[in-house]
Order: sequence, then C-alpha cells, then structure tokens
Amino acid sequence: MKSDNVFIIAEAGVNHNGNIELAKKLIDVASDAEADAVKFQTFKAETLVSKNAQKAQYQKENMNDDDNSQFAMLKKLELDIETHRELIVYCHSKKIMFLSTPFDLDSIELLDSLDLQIFKIPSGEITNLPYLIAIAKLNKKVILSSGMATMQEVREAFEVLVHNGTQKENITILHANTMYPTPMKDVNLNAMLTIQKELHVEVGYSDHTLGIEVPTAAVAMGAKVIEKHFTLSREMEGPDHKASLEPFELKAMVSAIRNIEKALGSFKKKPSPSEISNISVVRKSIVALKPIAKGEILNESNLTVKRPAGGINPMRWDEVVGRVAQKSYGVDEMIEFMVSQNVTPFK
Repeated sequence: MKSDNVFIIAEAGVNHNGNIELAKKLIDVASDAEADAVKFQTFKAETLVSKNAQKAQYQKENMNDDDNSQFAMLKKLELDIETHRELIVYCHSKKIMFLSTPFDLDSIELLDSLDLQIFKIPSGEITNLPYLIAIAKLNKKVILSSGMATMQEVREAFEVLVHNGTQKENITILHANTMYPTPMKDVNLNAMLTIQKELHVEVGYSDHTLGIEVPTAAVAMGAKVIEKHFTLSREMEGPDHKASLEPFELKAMVSAIRNIEKALGSFKKKPSPSEISNISVVRKSIVALKPIAKGEILNESNLTVKRPAGGINPMRWDEVVGRVAQKSYGVDEMIEFMVSQNVTPFK
C-alpha cells in the first residue's frame, strides 16, 4: 500500500447476515475503531458455488441449522448493487474506506464499475487464472491473500498479476491461514517473511486466530497490511462470527498496532528525546574515593566511579590513572580536566 502506516482492514465479510442495517452498524464499529477500511464480500451464489457443494467443517460447526448446503448459506448473504452503493455512501459519511472482495468475474466488473481502487483477492482464488487475469487488467492496487497456498502457487499468482497489467509496486501479499479460528501452531508467521524475501513485495497478514496477539506480532515483523474479521457479537448466527473480534477488541487491536508502529521507530540507534535528560542522572563520572591532596598520584585506591554524569567519562579511566592531581579533592568530588606540566590535557 506504500505508506509509512500499517493499512488496517476491518473485515466485516458476511457478518452483516444479509441485513443492510447490520452492515451499517459494522461500518460504525470499524470507523469508531479508526480502522483504515471496512471490507465486505461481493458474490453471486450461482456463480460462486455449485448447488451440491457442502459447507466447510467450521461453517457447519458455527451454524445451528441442519442445512449443509453452501449455496443456500451464501444466497442469504448476497449484497446487490444498490446495497453496495448505499454502503459506499455510508462509509464516506463515516470517513472510512469501503472495500469488498469479489468472488467471481461478474463481481469484479461490479466493483470496478463502483470505482474501487483496491482489489482484494481471497485465498480461494489464488489458483483461478481467469479471475487473476481479470483483476490484473484493471491495473489497480491489489491485495492478495495466500491461505492454503504453497510458495510456488503464490509466485505463480504474483507473476500472472504482473504479466497482465498490475504494477509490482501495487501488489501486497498477505500471509494467511483459512481455518476459522486458526490454531496458534498453524499460524507460521515466518512464512510472511519468506514471501517478502522471495518476491520483493510488501507483505501483510490476514488473521483468523482468536485475539489480537498475532496481528500485532505481524506488524512488529514488518506487515504493512493487517486484515481481521470483526462482528457485533460472537453470539450471532452465521459462519464467521465465532472467529471474529467484538467491537472493543477491534478497537484494542487498532490501538496496539498504532503503538507498535510508533515503537518500531527508525533503524538508527541513538538516545531518544524522552531519555536524554536521564543521561546526566544515571550515567557516572570519575570521582575521588577519599580525600586527595594536590600533587598526589591519581590511582585505583583513591578514585572511583559514581553518579551523576557531567565529569570525566569513566570510559577514560585509563587516561586518568597515573596522573598527578592538580588540586585537592574531597570525597565524591568530580575529577576535573586540568593541565599539568608535561601532561597531555584531557580531551
């Protein structure tokens, strides 16, 4: 996404349950959490799935009905073009970007007609050549999820996009795992870095774990885009609610990510503005361990190192030991920079 800030996508997905008023409430939550975008899903059940396709296991477990038809489930969750238009206007009023993932060629055309500038490719379409070509030809910004994919499949999809019109710098690839929720042992965040190293692109992470630790860790590792499902309540009926953040958790995730961004800072190691005042307090100077008379030799028995700073830096201890005291010192008095006969002055 070519920005200094992490691009945070609050994934509403199908958690609107086919109800536009619920969709608007989700937009309210995403806007209040200060996410950069709220994302829905655009599809026609007829073009997405065959009528005899079964639900995924997690969908069966998350829905309290006896109908295992994926088609029937998705048919209830479609958003028509007028609903898209209304939600786009509503997002604009809430000062948050509207995004949606297209799941078929018609949906790509629909979203392009609505002038979306970022196209999100879901993990399930990473091996769909006609679909990838259609998006590539738009020459828009692309976010590609890579759940279930091998590195070779990620590379092939990336090359299809580039060879068919999408500029490399406009592609961000998200590491992902498509299990809802994803077990921690299956996250494999290091694979995000492999994608970055192999393809030299910006990377991010689409998270389906419970909680906010993993997306926050992904940002610390260099993710430039974070996508996370959210819902009004995990108790709602629907396939994705149980693996989604509730409103207060979404807000906490955004806040944690913004704090991590600040904490990452630059690559230059130097004192920060907030700690400079501590240097004089917690660093030390070379001082007199006991009374020292003028003309006495400075040595390890009459010198020590104590706070505060401001005198001779203890790193210059070897330069001080063996010199002649040019004045008398009381206990704890800082040894001063003084010039004695035939002695090189301190620098």
